[in-house]
Amino acid sequence: MRVMLRAHLDTAASNEGIKTGALPQAMKTLMEKAKPEAAYFGLHEGVRSCWMVFDLQESSRMPALVESLFLEFNAEVEVAPVMTAEDLAKGLAAMESSP
Repeated sequence: MRVMLRAHLDTAASNEGIKTGALPQAMKTLMEKAKPEAAYFGLHEGVRSCWMVFDLQESSRMPALVESLFLEFNAEVEVAPVMTAEDLAKGLAAMESSP
């Protein structure tokens, strides 16, 4: 299932992570594990944030992907299923053909 992960990082914890090098390493590790098809980094609601879209083949992978964000950066993390335009068209077509 394709999902979008959104993480807001605590400012004080991420400041420390920048100073120690832990933040760039955590992002590199997350990217290597998730293998996102798209990843964006920026500010949202005044805090450092990232958004990644990737294929989550098993929900059991979630702890390995996000626990370091909680533990090291006091992050708020959301994961939600998402679709491409092609996925949406396929789903809508299936609705039209079902009784």
